[in-house]
Amino acid sequence: MDRSAGVDTVTDVVEVRYLHDYTVWLRFEDGTSGEVDLRESLRGPVFEPLRNLEYFKQVSVDPEIGTIVWPNGADIAPETLYRRVRVSV
Repeated sequence: MDRSAGVDTVTDVVEVRYLHDYTVWLRFEDGTSGEVDLRESLRGPVFEPLRNLEYFKQVSVDPEIGTIVWPNGADIAPETLYRRVRVSV
């Protein structure tokens, strides 16, 4: 889904795979894909359960909001993920 906010366009996450530690592989709707280390993003009460790796591994894509989520409702904005992705070569 293409959501515009002024001149910025948000590119939705369409696929996620857990890789290792707090690193996931993401694919965005524009075809961009790569790894993101989320360790530094796990701050605040909603992210506390994600510090448990078994819980962190439960990451999935919510197609309605276009980003990754966890069972407790935690999510990370797709534009943040897009900026941080290390593109696969």
